Formats: sequence, structure tokens, C-alpha cells
Amino acid sequence: MLSEIATAQDLPRAFLGKILKDLVRAGMLTSARGPTGGYSLACEPGDICILEIKEAIEGTGELERCAVGLNPCSDDTPCPLHDTYKPLRMAIRAYLQETTLASLAAGLSQKLALLGDSGDRKGR
Repeated sequence: MLSEIATAQDLPRAFLGKILKDLVRAGMLTSARGPTGGYSLACEPGDICILEIKEAIEGTGELERCAVGLNPCSDDTPCPLHDTYKPLRMAIRAYLQETTLASLAAGLSQKLALLGDSGDRKGR
């Protein structure tokens, strides 16, 4: 439920509600109303990449735009940072595309195991 997630993560309900609605609209979550309702994944965690989540919530425009804000900026008309920044943008995009919810969950489980699960459980 929205209120349980907001409390557990110490997030404002309205802020979290907007994010969850964006993820429902994008088809990553399903929602159900009522006292037994809430949110759940619409597909397997391994099928949801971080890039898709980013696109749904805030967009990925900064992965396409010029580093210094010049327009146009392309391989044909590069800005002074283009040749350095383009590979970084491409690497970030690839990382976000390759990283799934399942891999994030596995990484969190490993970290908690290393910490002996004695750390702050808020990040779950």
C-alpha cells in the first residue's frame, strides 16, 4: 500500500503517489483500490530495467542533450565537450539499460548479508 511504502521509505505520500502512478501508466506496476489494494509489479523484476523506470518518472532527455546546452550539437556540429561527453552518455544509458530490478535486489541482498543484516532496513 502507498502509505506503508511512504512510511517505510520516509517519503511524502503525494510524491510517492505520483511516482507510482507514472510506473502504473508505463505498465511496470499494477494497482488495486480498496482496503486490500496496493501496488505490485506487472512483470518479473528481471524484465524491468532502470532506464525504463527513469523514462517513466523523469525522462531521459539529459542522456541526449549537449553537455553545455548548445543546440545543435551532434557529430557533425560538435560542442567543445562532445567527443568526451558522448561516450559517457552512452555508457550511462547502457548501464541503466542493463541494470534490472532483479540485479538491484540481488546487490542489496549481498550487501545486507555482508552487514549481517544489522544495518538500517529502510532501504528495502
